[in-house]
Formats: sequence, C-alpha cells, structure tokens
Amino acid sequence: MLIKHAPNGIDRPFGSEITPREVFESRRSFIKQLSLGSIASASMLEMLSREAFAQNAQAQKLSAKPNPSFVVMDKQTSYKDATTYNNFYEFGTDKADPAQYAGTLRPRPWTISIEGEIKKPLTLDLDSLLKLAPLEERIYRLRCVEGWSMVIPWIGFSLSELIKKVEPNGNAKYVEFISLADKKQMPGVRSPVLDWPYVEGLRLDEANHPLALLALGMYGEVLPNQNGAPVRMVLPWKYGFKSAKSIVKIRFTKDQPQTAWNRAAPSEYGFYSNVNPEVDHPRWSQATERRIGEDGFLTRKRKTLMFNGYSEVASLYSGMDLKKYY
Repeated sequence: MLIKHAPNGIDRPFGSEITPREVFESRRSFIKQLSLGSIASASMLEMLSREAFAQNAQAQKLSAKPNPSFVVMDKQTSYKDATTYNNFYEFGTDKADPAQYAGTLRPRPWTISIEGEIKKPLTLDLDSLLKLAPLEERIYRLRCVEGWSMVIPWIGFSLSELIKKVEPNGNAKYVEFISLADKKQMPGVRSPVLDWPYVEGLRLDEANHPLALLALGMYGEVLPNQNGAPVRMVLPWKYGFKSAKSIVKIRFTKDQPQTAWNRAAPSEYGFYSNVNPEVDHPRWSQATERRIGEDGFLTRKRKTLMFNGYSEVASLYSGMDLKKYY
C-alpha cells in the first residue's frame, strides 16, 4: 500500500480537520438560519446548551454487570471527552454541536418498531427494551473514519438477543436501522447535508455476532442525548458512523439497505466500512489514528489495527475482497 507523506515529515491533517465542501456549505446555511432566528434565538440556544449539560449532570444511573469477555485494557476515554466530541449530524456538523444542541431531544417516551422479514413483529417502549435481556457493561474501542478513536464503557446487550425474539424468516438477509429525524427536536435535520432519516445496515450474520451491541447506556448511566439516546448500535470493528444513533425502527430485509453515507458519497463510504488500515479514505490515510485524550504535542499517532483489533470477526468476511467490499 502506498502512503503519501508531506515534505519535511509534516503529517497531513486529520480527516476530522478536513470539512467536505457539501458539509461546509450546509453549515454556512445552518449558521445563516440561526442568525436569522429561523431555528432559535441566541438566548434560546444558550438555554438549550445549559439544559443538555444539566441533563447529563442529572443522568439516570443504569446498572449492568461487567462482562470480562468484552473488555479492552486500553485507558478509557474521559466522560467529558466522550460526551463533547461527537459526530451526530442531526444536531450539527461540528464535533461540539451535539453536546451544545442535543438538549432538544426527548428520549422519553420512546418506541422502537421491529418489522420486515420476521415472524414476530414487535413495538417496544424503552422500559420493555431495558427488560429484554440482562444488561452488560462492555469496554469497547470505537474508531471514527476521520482518524480518531475512543475507549468507552458501554451498557447494553447483544443485538442477537433481540433477533432471537423476533425470529427472522428465510428471506431475511440484512438488518436496517433507521434513526429519528424530527426537525423540532433535531435542528441539524433542517440541513440537506444528508438524505434524512439516517439509515444504516448490516448483514444478518454481522448483526448476530456477539460483539454487535444494542446500547442503552455508557459510564454507568443512560445514554446522553448527544451520544445517541436512548438507544443506539455499537459495532466496535466498524467505523463509528455504522453505529446508528437514536434508533426508532429496525427492519429485516431481503435486499441490502441503502445507507445514509453510502448514498451521500459511495466512493468514500462503503456498505461494510470495516476498520481496515490497508484501505485509505480517498482524502486521507487510515493507517494511523489519534486517541482522543492523548493530545500532547509529542504524542505519536497509534497504528490502526485491522478490524480495530477485533480479529474474532474475520471469519465473517472469509473469501471477500475487503478492498472491493470496503
């Protein structure tokens, strides 16, 4: 694999420091709308920001038994970093936007419909979902396609527990996740940066892998709004955008779902999006990463691991060309 280096040993900027043109333009439009007062006045946004942090400060505790089979020994990312540096475009395209604006999200009441190619369709409220299977705490790495990573103690249960209850039929080959897209609760949805609602998907065997976590909490508490409350996916061997947030519908399908980022930029974001240091993003290398919280001037980037270090998923892709199916 050829990795280009800038002259004099100067590294290229992180992907998180490179704003795609369409995002930049939509953000300008978003800011313009704010200035015109079409979304909220400055005082209202300040109030919402305070509310979001107040909600985190008063977060509901969520007890779970640690599962030693799903623990990485890396130093955990601080709660502050994990909740203030996020991608959640429903609340804006800057990393600080979700923490600032997610106070408008109302995670209760909440329902998730499970439908499609299954024998037992369900509609679950949040309390029913919390009782569906024993909650576990798992410490996972999560790597962003932009070149940064975190280590977070998540709370939830294997998605396979839900799959068993709804009994997919013989036509089910994929699982599609659809996120909330409510302009009243999510100011970023007013921007055309993506074709809303946010949609993600997995092959059924990927969804059944024990690592695929349906998450309802982190750091011993319910999920903060900006991290995908009240329920999201966590897929530690894939880039972070594959882990759909604020899920309202799960569909089992015969055909491969048309996912949000794959529709928006198919040459940059493949359906599989497994962490693979040998497949560069068209605009930056994926060979190294920056661990959030390790930002010292002399701190060296980490070498990116295949499947983000979760080699137990390799059998899912036996015989596949992972450069073609990126």
